[in-house]
Parts: sequence; structure tokens; C-alpha cells
Amino acid sequence: MATANEPTARRSLSDAAARRLPPALKQEGRLLLQMGIGKPAIARAMLLADIHGTTVEEELLASGEIDETIYFEALAEKLGLDFMPDIDSGRVQDIADLDTQIARPEMLRVHHTSRPPVTVIVPSLSRLAEVAALLERTPLLRRSLAVSTPSAVRKAAWQAGRLRRVSATTRSLFETVPLHSARITFWGKQGFYAGIILCAMVAASITVPLVSLLMLHIVLTLFYLANFLVRFYALGCAFMQERAGQAPKPDVPAGPLPIYSVLVALYKEESVATQLVDALDRLDWPRSRLDIKLICEEDDAETIAALKALPLASEYEIVLVPVHLPRTKPKALSYALPGVRGTFVTVYDAEDRPHPGQLREAHAAFMAAPRHVICLQAPLIVTNARQSWLSALFALEYAGLFRGLLPMLSLTGLPLPLGGTSNHFRTAELKQIGGWDPYNMTEDADLGLRLHRLGYRSRVIFKPTFEEAPISLPVWLGQRTRWFKGWLQTWLVLMRRPAQLGREMGWPAFAVFQILIAGMLLSSLSHPVIVGFLVYLTWAMLQDGTHVDGWLAFWLFICDVVNIFGSYAVFVSLGFNRMTTREKRAVGRRWVFVPFYWLMMSLAAWRALLELRTSPFSWNKTPHAPVGKS
Repeated sequence: MATANEPTARRSLSDAAARRLPPALKQEGRLLLQMGIGKPAIARAMLLADIHGTTVEEELLASGEIDETIYFEALAEKLGLDFMPDIDSGRVQDIADLDTQIARPEMLRVHHTSRPPVTVIVPSLSRLAEVAALLERTPLLRRSLAVSTPSAVRKAAWQAGRLRRVSATTRSLFETVPLHSARITFWGKQGFYAGIILCAMVAASITVPLVSLLMLHIVLTLFYLANFLVRFYALGCAFMQERAGQAPKPDVPAGPLPIYSVLVALYKEESVATQLVDALDRLDWPRSRLDIKLICEEDDAETIAALKALPLASEYEIVLVPVHLPRTKPKALSYALPGVRGTFVTVYDAEDRPHPGQLREAHAAFMAAPRHVICLQAPLIVTNARQSWLSALFALEYAGLFRGLLPMLSLTGLPLPLGGTSNHFRTAELKQIGGWDPYNMTEDADLGLRLHRLGYRSRVIFKPTFEEAPISLPVWLGQRTRWFKGWLQTWLVLMRRPAQLGREMGWPAFAVFQILIAGMLLSSLSHPVIVGFLVYLTWAMLQDGTHVDGWLAFWLFICDVVNIFGSYAVFVSLGFNRMTTREKRAVGRRWVFVPFYWLMMSLAAWRALLELRTSPFSWNKTPHAPVGKS
């Protein structure tokens, strides 16, 4: 994770360079020399601190050249205080401001049954003289003070407030903005209206079957056609972008870099733990400015053990989520959100391999964008397209979505249904809008649409994240069923007050939302029906001498042909247009399986509809394997 300027920091600190350093850094250097730390390590840390706008202490701890426990034990000895390497969380009260210590560990009150409580502090080198002077003035204070490490304070604070925090995580969005939460599947009269519509459709199909069938055909055709036209427009934009060349990159911001947080929710991911940490270690961002949280369910002993067995650097923290329903990825992310230290935060999945420069591109894009742009989506690229026809079509689908459709929506200022990983956020605004909905199975799409209705905007960046697609039908079907269930939840949540939503999003964005979410759901659910209509009309034409009876049937036939074969063609063309030559070769001719792929999507949509009624918050876990071992 070296920065461009770090090679110079590995050289000895020259007299000229030393004279240019701020006085505060020189003072820190002198204090560290007195503690017995070697000059070369201090010299490197001083230069990096000057470059990154940090302290020498922060750079030394981040570099791994000094051990955190040994360092803070030395500070305790210098102050003449007891050192507490571990803190019993059972002796820490869950008070109102406890959560401040999981983000900025400075002070913790530890209670005892037989003696007065002890205040555990995390002294910094810059305030060491101030603390020493206070102890000199009030010697009795030494009895009630002790020193510990930032890691120990954070760990005790996480544990002490765990039950209250996980309960608040699952309730917060629902209690503060119930209109935006998927905790209740059918809100208000939605269930009543759904029942009325269903009953009316059944009654109509019995009393006037031909008219009902015709009306259903027209409605489905219009939704299908709208969906096709949006993607056809995205294809046109992709061709124009290809001719225009790569978009200009934003200027690299000058000055020190902010802290960047990375959240990764893991569950039963012990097999990819090493691959994940290797990928995160390659991120091009200063270690002293990184805050990486590996979020695990506390009963997932295998994953926790696999992570603890790795030599994790100081920027890593394992966050344990208490067992509490619903057991979902968004709940885990929201649980960790109060501990996020970064000005910006991104989300990755356990199997992801993000481009090393992605954080820098996102930071530059945020700095160049207006303040109301609070989210950036990086493209996801599937790397195992050769392994099966499923992974090949998955790769084609992702290329069209992340490098075709989403950039078009971004350029036109329309809402982005985000992907589940490689989203980058401004942390303050993300916390302000309530983070992720713990009850939504596609928390990414829900969040992207929610922030748009609240007046915020999303854009795309271009450095990708690489991941593997499912290669077996049961795994793919489980994953896709979860996605469809989440999209159904998202549509129901946003459609609780349609008129209000239209005013908040703007009517063009509202129309696109209906096409992208409702249109996609209807298209998937009705795909076999539309294919059946097309087969029937073709049969009728052949039986009737190559023409059908009536102009309406003829135009419905034309629309069905355009909808089915046009949608297949746009799906393939949009994907291939955004792929590299190597990716196209990996997919090969397996695009011919697109009709079967869409029928499988229809099956997943119908399964999702059933699960929405029977188990709305069950999370179909997608198993992952290291690259090359799938």
C-alpha cells in the first residue's frame, strides 16, 4: 500500500529535509528517540507524516515497525501508570457515549466490585507532556488511571455495547423513517389493493377470458417494450462513448489524504480469507489513513479463526456481530457503521479483488463532484466466464449493467440501483440517511434509490472490482432468487406513497424507476407468458395462411418479436460492447444460451415471489472459493 512518495521516505532523513519538517514532527521524533526507537524508523515515519498530514506516532504504528502493545506499555512506564493490555468488557458500563470509543479510542471507565473504578486512557505522544504535567500536579490521580492500547479499548467498547447496538441497528431505520424500511412487507393498504387486483384478475379471467388475456398481453408488452428501449438507449450511449474515447479523469487532489474506511461483511468465508486480505493489502492508500473492518457473525468460528490466523496489519479490525435476526449483510454493515473512522467508506464482498487504484480514483471523483454527490459505483467484472455457460452469461450481464446501463443513468442524473459491492460513500451523509436497511435483500438497490429521493446523487467510476460468478445452477438460482426478492421489497417500499415519491424523485426519475424495477420484475415473471403468446400467434399465422386475423393481433405479434428477440440482442450487444477482446473470447459463443438464461431468471423471480410471502428475510448465502479453485 505504498504511496507514490513513500520510496523517498525509505531513505535517510537528510539535514535539509529535517529543517523543512514542522516543529511538532521534530518534537515527536526527539521523544521517540528518548524511548529507544531507532533513527532510521523515525526518519521514515517523519517523512511519511509530513506527506500524509499525520503524526510520527501514527506512521510508526501503521508501518508495523513497532508493536502496539510494547509501545503503549512504554508510554505507561514513562508516565508512571499501570498498563492494562486487555480490558474485561464485563466491567465496562454501556453508557451513552460509549460508541465514541469504537471510532476514536481515548478513554474508558472500568469498574471493579471491591475497589474504585479505573479510567483507562490511550495517551498520544503529542499530549504526553500535558498528561505528565497533570499527574505531577495531582499525584493521587495515578491511582485511578491506567494506560491501554487503542485496539483493547475498541474491542472492549464493541463488546460492552454489543446487545444494545445490534438491537438499535435492526430497529433504527424502521423507528426513525418507517416509510423507508422493508420490515413490513405490505404497508398500509398495499396488501388490500394487491388482494383486490388479484381477485379482479381471477374474476375477469373467468368471466371474460379473451378480453382479459388481451389486456394482460398489452400491459406486459408495454412494460417489456419500455425496458427494451431503456437498454437500447444505453447501448446507443455506449457506442457514442466508445467513439468519444475515455472520459477525462478528475485532477488528483493536492494535500494530505483523508482516512478511508473499508467494510467487508463475511459469513462462512474462511476459504477466501487469505485471498481477501491479499487483495486489500494491495490497495494504493497509506496504511496510516486506512480503516478496514472485517465484519463477522460472532458464531462463525471458522471465518474468525481464519482471519485471526493471518498476519493482519494495524489498519485491520475484526468486528463481531451478535447473533440477532435478521441475519443479513445489510444488518452487519449497519452494525459496523458507528465505528467507521473514514471521511469516505466503501463496501466490498469477501470474494472481491478491487483494483489497487480504486480508492484514489473515488477520492479524486468525490473532490471534483458537487457536495450532493455522495455515492460512487465502481464496475464489477466477472473473471471466470470460461468456467460455465452460466458464468459466461453472468459476465455478459455484468458488463452491460455496470459498464453500460449504470454509466448512462449516471450521465443523465437518473437514480442508480447500486450493485452490492464497490459502492463508495461520503460517511457523514451515509450515517445521516440511516445506512442500509437490515431487512432488504438488495440493500444496494434500495439505498441507491433512497438517497436519490432524498436529494442526493450517485455517479460511476471506472477502476473495476474483479469477482467470480456462480458456475452451478443451484447456487446461481439461490443468489438470483434473493436479488429478485430484494427488488420486490424495494419496489413495495418505494411505492407506499407513489405521488410523494414522484415529487421527491422527479417524474422522469420516477418513470425510469418503474421501468427498471417494476419493468424488470414484470418482464422476468412474464417471460414464459410472452414467449407463449409469440408461439401461439406464430401458430395462428401459419394456420391462417401466413397472416393473423385483425390488425391488433398483427401488431402484438410484431411487438412480441421485437420484445423477445430485441431484448436478447440488446442484452448480448450491450455486454459485448463494453467487454475487452479477452473477455469476449472467454464468453465465446455461449451467448446462444440467452433464451434459457432468461427462463431461469423467470424461475428465480417466481421463487422470490413465493419467498416474499413465506420467508421474506431469509438470506440465500452464495458460497465462494478462491480464484482458480472454484
